[in-house]
Amino acid sequence: MKKLVIATRTSQLALWQAYHVKQRVEENFDDIEVVLNEIVSNGDKVLDKPLALIGGKGHFTKELEDEMLAGNADLAVHSLKDVPTYMPEGLELAAVTQRQDQSDIFLSHKYTSLDELPQGAVVGTTSLRRRMQLLAKRPDLKVKDLRGNVNTRLRKLAEGQYDAIILAYIGLHRLDLLKDIPHTQKLSLDMMIPPMGQAALGIEIVSSNILAHEVAQMLNDNDTFLCTQIERDFISKIGAGCSAPVACNAVIDEDKVVFRTMIGFSDGTHIMQEKMVASKDTSENLGIVMAEKMIANGALELLKDAQEVAFKDEMPQRL
Repeated sequence: MKKLVIATRTSQLALWQAYHVKQRVEENFDDIEVVLNEIVSNGDKVLDKPLALIGGKGHFTKELEDEMLAGNADLAVHSLKDVPTYMPEGLELAAVTQRQDQSDIFLSHKYTSLDELPQGAVVGTTSLRRRMQLLAKRPDLKVKDLRGNVNTRLRKLAEGQYDAIILAYIGLHRLDLLKDIPHTQKLSLDMMIPPMGQAALGIEIVSSNILAHEVAQMLNDNDTFLCTQIERDFISKIGAGCSAPVACNAVIDEDKVVFRTMIGFSDGTHIMQEKMVASKDTSENLGIVMAEKMIANGALELLKDAQEVAFKDEMPQRL
């Protein structure tokens, strides 16, 4: 019996993801025993400030990568949106699982939809991407920071600390947490463009590990890998870190790839938005082409300015 060790974070959602992959592996390989190596990441430890203020990258991945490099795990399961575009030497992003529903979702105990929020309503989100898109549509809203695991965020909503909060739909769906929220509204991809890699799992492996390669090949979804690679190429090319509001999303529509991007200030101003369509067969470099187009239109300067103003006193209040 071969043994495969999966590194995973210890959050409820991360464990759901790791057990999901464990089940898929054991269903497809009769001769593999899967063991989880549960690790607390830095991003799970720092709960008193937005991650954009901590600096650096890989808040949810570094400790898992260290375990793989130390020989204590064969592969790691990540939420792909948390995976930096740079991989440490000796590791590689070998697979991306089939993407599920990428939508963000509006949650409230008081109001039925985003449009129903009164002027000055308090909305919780830590995401600069969501903050940018929210305030571009509703500059009257008061956006406050929202940290903690999913259950903590839902508790803060129930306690009335916020009139509404916005989270990723897929995590709430996987953990069956939507049934207790009185009012929910799934936001369309046109209304709220997702981040790079949302709703897909990234399978990072030790490059020299033959068994991990074999498992990754089974887990990979080619269409999702293509779309998320376009998104990752775009983020890498423009050099966007967690301190700048950036949204990007590639989807396959029949034989075409539709790629939407947005960059701006987290107060909803200075928005730069683009959309490109390419044949699926010729879309491999679409992320780079989009980045070059936006750079030519001033994206790097916009990102620099956005980073300088993010989380300053004039920005929406933080809890």
